[in-house]
Amino acid sequence: MNEITNTRMNPSIDQFLSIWNWEIPVYLFLGGIVAGMMIISGYFLFKGRTKDVECSCYKIPFVSLIFLTAGMIALFLDLEHKAYVWRVYTTFKIKSPMSWGSWILLLIYPVLFLNILIRIPKFLSNKFPFLEDLSTKINSHPVAVRNIGIASMISGALLGIYTGVLLSSLGARPLWNSSTLWILFLLSGLSTAAAFIHLIAKSRYESHLLAKADNVFLSLELIVLILFLIGLLTSTQVHIDAAKLLLNGSYAPAFWVFVVGLGIIIPLIIQIMAVSNKIPHTPIAPIMVIVGGLILRFVIVYAGQVSHWFNAQLLK
Repeated sequence: MNEITNTRMNPSIDQFLSIWNWEIPVYLFLGGIVAGMMIISGYFLFKGRTKDVECSCYKIPFVSLIFLTAGMIALFLDLEHKAYVWRVYTTFKIKSPMSWGSWILLLIYPVLFLNILIRIPKFLSNKFPFLEDLSTKINSHPVAVRNIGIASMISGALLGIYTGVLLSSLGARPLWNSSTLWILFLLSGLSTAAAFIHLIAKSRYESHLLAKADNVFLSLELIVLILFLIGLLTSTQVHIDAAKLLLNGSYAPAFWVFVVGLGIIIPLIIQIMAVSNKIPHTPIAPIMVIVGGLILRFVIVYAGQVSHWFNAQLLK
């Protein structure tokens, strides 16, 4: 028993790498940022920004498609029985978050394709002329464009919520067992998406708008993060022990330095000054937000796997 306890409390590098993997945190991060980009892109479509040739809504669907596919590959690599993954689509279990998530992920692709149809790139229109005809028909009906925007926002919100519900539904892990985790992941996805679009946007108006939006998302994310910790600290002893993993335990340095400090507070200060025209806009803050969002997933997933109803205190 002592050998098992010592191994859990002081794992070697080889044991650490054999226990922990990167696939799920990366999948959750890419799913979150795609969710945020779809919500932002859908908002731009709904507000009629397609009239602006520099609108980011023309780039976002392609980037989202790449990120989502990369996330799906990461998830596939984590599966133990890869040959049977198709079976998840032969049934639907209303009480299973994984079942919901599988069908939501399948829904995202046609919605992204509809977004792409709004303006077909030349390399596609040259090979597939009928796509250009579809694009012309869609753009001739502003209501259709707005409806695509609404579909994008709804499906993006579902995807963002799912990434948090997937973990919070696992009650065996005290750190994940919180009703605020889905809100935290959704806001983090919106924040990282706003930061990423801020980096690639050609329009100065969009960069400024997204910086202001990101300030709101970061502020709300910080508030929800505090509520998340308060919820754990005011619950059972195992939940308190799980919270201590982040507050002063083995994951505290990564949590306070990279998630809270470099991922939220410092970029928030920089961007508040930037939107107030006190300093010029800089890519440093958005990059910090993106990296912080990625590390948030790693910290939550890893610390959550350590937290346990029976040995949470031992693994602190």
